Amino acid sequence: MRHVDFSPLYRSTVGFDRLFSLLDSMGQPEQSAPSYPPYNIERTGENAYRISMAVAGFGEADLDIESKENTLLVKGNQAKDEKSDADMLFRGIASRNFERRFQLADHVEVRSAHLENGLLHIDLVREIPEAMKARKISIGGGSTAKQIEATAEDGGKTKGSKKS
Repeated sequence: MRHVDFSPLYRSTVGFDRLFSLLDSMGQPEQSAPSYPPYNIERTGENAYRISMAVAGFGEADLDIESKENTLLVKGNQAKDEKSDADMLFRGIASRNFERRFQLADHVEVRSAHLENGLLHIDLVREIPEAMKARKISIGGGSTAKQIEATAEDGGKTKGSKKS
């Protein structure tokens, strides 16, 4: 895969360094990309999303979810039970610890998280502040000259005439 040099763009843009780093890292081969636990990302509404992770064998106490800046971090730490390992004939359900990071777009917040049937569901919503939303600007029609009333003290101009 070709490597794209974003350094010329750094000179003419301000505040896009995070975007360029993400684009640059996407071009790198992912040889050590974590594949556990498997997850789905779905759109549940116009500005609503859900991440579903298969965390069989993990309880609520074993999972930790942290949202900081534009990163969502999900950790799973399971205490080893040596007694159950001795009686285990076959282990097909993975019980290893994990750490999974998700890059969130600006203004995306974590609303809730719940564990159901071995799936961890994390609900996200994108809320754009009112100041950043598009707004309709009306175009004023014609020129509206304001009538100013004059008195005798204003140089003898008559009442109802325009003042220049």
